[in-house]
Amino acid sequence: MEISAGQLQGVEQKLSPHHNERPDAQDISVLIVHGISLPAGEFGQPYIDQLFMGTLDPKAHPSFDVLEGLRVSAHCVIHRDGRIVQYVPFHLRAWHAGKSHYCGRKGCNDFTVGIELEGTDTEPYTKEQYQQLAKVAAALVRTYPALTPQRIVGHQHIAPVRKTDPGPAFDWQYFKSLLNEEL
Repeated sequence: MEISAGQLQGVEQKLSPHHNERPDAQDISVLIVHGISLPAGEFGQPYIDQLFMGTLDPKAHPSFDVLEGLRVSAHCVIHRDGRIVQYVPFHLRAWHAGKSHYCGRKGCNDFTVGIELEGTDTEPYTKEQYQQLAKVAAALVRTYPALTPQRIVGHQHIAPVRKTDPGPAFDWQYFKSLLNEEL
């Protein structure tokens, strides 16, 4: 997998309106792995895409009331079947981390890449997702020198009181073994 001009080559590209410039475009030093499903626990729906594109109808599901007006995005989403959609080029700031901190630095959106896996904290992620995540992570490590395998963390690590994803269902050891094969 290759990155050119901040974009993964060979994947679907959609530009989310929910992004802006990074304070320092050269400071890409952490990869944050997230988990998401809309509605919670349901897969294969169009709602993740709609959320990141700013077109989600809050009346489409009772649980979406809290999402009304939310402006959020990730750099990429990896669906259960391994399909990848990129919403924000890597050199731009996606709005995925919220209130967060990593190694004494606040505002993680400024210096991180956010990858969402379609899933939940408790249901195992798919083999296809792990394989694609390892490929994307390896491409990021090769492209951005400050990003190392040791700087790949979960959302729960940078916002521990607020967030639990990707959760106990995410197999970090398996992911790291796949990543090592890709590097």
